[in-house]
Amino acid sequence: MSRLVGMGDISNISKHSINILGNFNLAGEIWLIREYFQRIGIEVVANITGDGRVADIQRCHGAALNVIQCSGATMDLANMLKDGYGIPSIRVSYFGIEDMAEALYSVARHFGEPEMLEKARRVVKEELVTLLPELAKYKEALTGKKAAIYVGGAFKAFSLVKAFRLIGMDVVMVGSQTGTKEDYIELEEITDDGCIIVDDSNHLELSSFLKEKDVDLFVGGVKERPIAYKLGVAFCDHHNHERKEMLAGFQGMMNFAREVYGSVMSPVWKFVPHRVNPDKRDSL
Repeated sequence: MSRLVGMGDISNISKHSINILGNFNLAGEIWLIREYFQRIGIEVVANITGDGRVADIQRCHGAALNVIQCSGATMDLANMLKDGYGIPSIRVSYFGIEDMAEALYSVARHFGEPEMLEKARRVVKEELVTLLPELAKYKEALTGKKAAIYVGGAFKAFSLVKAFRLIGMDVVMVGSQTGTKEDYIELEEITDDGCIIVDDSNHLELSSFLKEKDVDLFVGGVKERPIAYKLGVAFCDHHNHERKEMLAGFQGMMNFAREVYGSVMSPVWKFVPHRVNPDKRDSL
């Protein structure tokens, strides 16, 4: 970092300031996340890389804290900022109610300001007043339905498990491509008995697990979508960089619940062979 040229003026940056690392502004998510932080009294210096601005990035070395969402993509940058400028970092997730709230609380606790923590609690309460009654409608229909998760990083899997629990769905399979031993230990702790936990599985293995657990919804990336549709299972693309609705933040949780409900409850699944006649499942 010390070799970079054109560094900007940092003299007027607040002592309560952060860089948001690892959010790529899918469907405008970064604007919502910035708003949450600003509402609790945090100055956002730079977004890297979503909606990033050269002038902001030139000043990022003046922030007091790096808040990392996608650690695989931006941890090296956070380490460079720590080594070069002494900026500490924390890891957060913005997906789901619990993790979005904890992201705000974690930043507030880092700065040690009781007033800021109270503002964070107030923001969460204001958001949940309208969100929870709407989620309850989806939960009534989705309770008992089964979900399978296979994502790139385990950090996202943690958030998804919590999000599905919030809308009443049972996670019966969860895994990632890049998880560590510690990640899978944590996944085992937060999932129910009997949940299959997988690491870097191939398509044949995933297909076998989906059939074994008779899932109603599979969450994955674009490469996993054909597996779900071939098996007659609803699918939610959580990696799609072209999606039009945000999945982060409190509003993102509502969008996610709405998408899950629309996918799982679609009448089209009544015409899938294994739903009509369970004996045909093995032939799929």
